[in-house]
Formats: sequence, structure tokens, C-alpha cells
Amino acid sequence: MLDIKFVRENPDIVDKACESRQNAHWDRERFFELDEARRSTIAEVEQLQAERNAVSKQIGQLMREGKKEEAEAAKARVAANKTRIAELDDRRSQVEQELFDLVAAIPNIPDPSVPYGKDDSDNPEVRRWGTPREFDFEAKAHWDLGPSTGMIDFDRGVKLAGTRFYLLGGMGARMERALINFFIDMHTKAGFKEWWPPVITNHDSLFGTGQLPKFEDDLYHVNPDLYLIPTAEVMLTNIHRDEVLDGSQLPLWYTAFTPCFREEAGSAGRDTRGIIRVHEFDKVEMVKFARPEDSMNQLESMVAEAEACLQALGLPYHVVTLCTGDIGFSARKCYDIEVWLPSYNAYKEISSCSNCWDFQARRANIRYKDPSEFKGTRFVHTLNGSGLAVGRTMAAIMENYQNADGSITVPEVLVPYMGGVETILPEK
Repeated sequence: MLDIKFVRENPDIVDKACESRQNAHWDRERFFELDEARRSTIAEVEQLQAERNAVSKQIGQLMREGKKEEAEAAKARVAANKTRIAELDDRRSQVEQELFDLVAAIPNIPDPSVPYGKDDSDNPEVRRWGTPREFDFEAKAHWDLGPSTGMIDFDRGVKLAGTRFYLLGGMGARMERALINFFIDMHTKAGFKEWWPPVITNHDSLFGTGQLPKFEDDLYHVNPDLYLIPTAEVMLTNIHRDEVLDGSQLPLWYTAFTPCFREEAGSAGRDTRGIIRVHEFDKVEMVKFARPEDSMNQLESMVAEAEACLQALGLPYHVVTLCTGDIGFSARKCYDIEVWLPSYNAYKEISSCSNCWDFQARRANIRYKDPSEFKGTRFVHTLNGSGLAVGRTMAAIMENYQNADGSITVPEVLVPYMGGVETILPEK
């Protein structure tokens, strides 16, 4: 979330940021009403406390002078002050909670380098790698290749769980496992520490990374207090919630594989075929904790790490910068990496890498200290990125590496993870 002091002193910047995000807004008038109520309440409490302390000192003197009635009147004023202070403390707590909730609903301020735009059609391309393949036969989509090779069973997935679920079998299951291990190995070799977190999380964790309260409709509830995670970002970032890190150890690089669960509440009619947009999917995530002055460099290196995975697999892709109208709620700057999918004749998102600045750190209270540079503590900057979405990577491999006879060539780098399998043949 944003610093309340920053919002108070820079309301025009907040206005402009919300306008640039197209569908964002904040209640500026209510913010200043609450802020003034909070400060006036504090001032009144301080005045009453000063009066109480002064009168309390008089009581002893009045008793010694035998002025019992005056002493009793003074005690009554102290008691009345105490009651009023308690009432004001309750009022202050209510006001501060409403003020906190209001500010927590304001999205992050886009970085000045983020281009202005209305939606994803305004995202500028930064670079591209590889050349989309030209087929000399009629290429198939992964939703056709999956059943023909026995890798994906859509009908039984629906039978087992419902729409937008699927079942992997045979080489599909093996490739899913192979990709997970391949991505984790890539990241740990680059210096990321691997974690194996729970896939059930609590309200505080989801609030810390910005999923709650804004995106509650996209979450699967286990019970009123617990949820299935939408991404390992939630767990990796909240490892250090309410902690003070040693600045000399920054940056910290973390990675984890987890299943991810999303209701996809607002995606009716979008990508309904195949495994591009489903309710449960596997993903390997990267998260970083960085010093403020280093976080933009860390964002670039995170994007490069995700790109390295695609380059090793030989999958064409391009990188785009998300414009103000497409950038996520918690992000200050974000790049999407989009892989080429022949079935769409287009690039589709396979990784999103974001620098959240101190936005998540304020929500989750993650600070660092470095006595050699400053007194006290400062908020870290948090970053997250997919490295990569496993199902979408499998779909891209199936479509880009398919052959005229219906077989699929396994990318060379993945063969050792597939137990030496070099080609996946159609089922007879």
C-alpha cells in the first residue's frame, strides 16, 4: 500500500496515477475527512491528558490543605477526562481502520518509465527472440495434439473436477514433471534459494501481496479464514512478513514450484479451449527482496532469468512493457513475456515480472536495516515473476515442436528430464 503521509502530501499524484490506470479510483474527499478526524482526535486526547495530569497533581496539594470538597471535584474531573479519553481512543481506532482500508484499496503508483495506455493493446514491445516457425503441413493446436498423443485428457478432467480442469497422462504427466524440475534447476543454478511452501494460505498473507481485498472473487476459499493460493508469490513474499532483514544480505532470491488455483471470475468466454486459462495450473515462481536503489536492476535480471528458460527450450517469444491501463494492482513496473503459439497465430503471456517497489512491503511490514548506512529501518522492495507457467510452456512446446506425422519432438534440453525420450508419438 501507499504511505499515508505520501497520499496526504501528494493527492494530485494519486489522482493522476488512478486516472492513468483507467479503471482505478480513490475517495479523495473521504480520505481528507478521515485524516482530519484522526488528527483532531489525537490533539483532543493530548489536551485532555495534559489537563488530567495537571489536575492530578493538584489533588494531593488540596488534600494536604484540607480542601476536601475541591479535591473531590478535581477527582471527578480526572474521572470524566479518563472516560472521554477512552471514548476518543475508540473513535480514533475506528477512524484509523477506515483510513487504513481506504489507502489499502489505492493501487500502486506506476513508475515514470511506464508508458501511458488504455489496455494491453497499448503495451509496447521491448524485444523479441526467435522466429515463429512456418509449417509445411497443417499444424494442429495443443488441444488437438493433447488427446491424439495421450498427453492431455480434457473430457476426463471435466468429469473429475468440472469445466476448465484437465487431466495429464503418459508423456503429458512426464513433461509436466520434467518442466518443473528443469525450471527449478535453472533458477537454483542462477542463485535462487528453493522453497516448498503450503498451497493453503491465510488472509494476512493474501493482504500482504495485494490479492485481498480487491481480488477475493478470484480466490478459492477453503473455509472463512483460509484460501488456496493463486501463486507462490503469496507464500514466498510473506516468508518475511513482520520481519526486519539484514541489509547486508540483500538481495534475496527465492523460487518455488506450486500448484496455483484461480476462479478466473472475470474471464468468461476467454481462452476456453486448451490449457491456457484454467482453474488449476502449475507454476514456478521467482521472488526477490531488494534495496530500493537496486530494485530496477533486479527486475531486469529477473526478466532475463525467465527469458533464459524460454531460450533454452528454443521457444520464440517477445517482451512487452505493461502500460498504465494494463499494469497490475501491486506493480510499479511490469514486463510480460509472451510465447509464440501457432494455434493463436499470436504471442500469449507465459511470464509476468513485476517490481512492486515498497507497496507489498508496507502491507506485509517487511523492512531491512543497515547500521552502516542509516539509523532505524526501511521498507524493502519486493519483486515477483513467473519462471515459468508450466502448462502454457507445455502447450507452446507441443505446438512449436509438432511434426507432420502427429508426433512431437522433445526440446533437446528437456530430454534428460524426460528419461531420454526424444519424440512423443501419437497413440494408435
